[in-house]
Amino acid sequence: MNKLLGVILVGLGVAALWFGGIPYTSNETVLKLGPLEAKAELDKTVEIPKPVSAGLVGVGVVLLLVPGGRKKG
Repeated sequence: MNKLLGVILVGLGVAALWFGGIPYTSNETVLKLGPLEAKAELDKTVEIPKPVSAGLVGVGVVLLLVPGGRKKG
């Protein structure tokens, strides 16, 4: 379980470092005059700070290096 979580965290951290954020499109009203509205699709990005991305990679590597599992007995 720890190995899988470690691989996922390393992958997410590397992707966040590579791309720098998560892009998305938002539909917003840009002008409203009485009953008339003008809407536009705006491209936005949620920025992921570099220390958070590096932290994900670090925690993932630690989880991969620490021996896991329970002793039977």
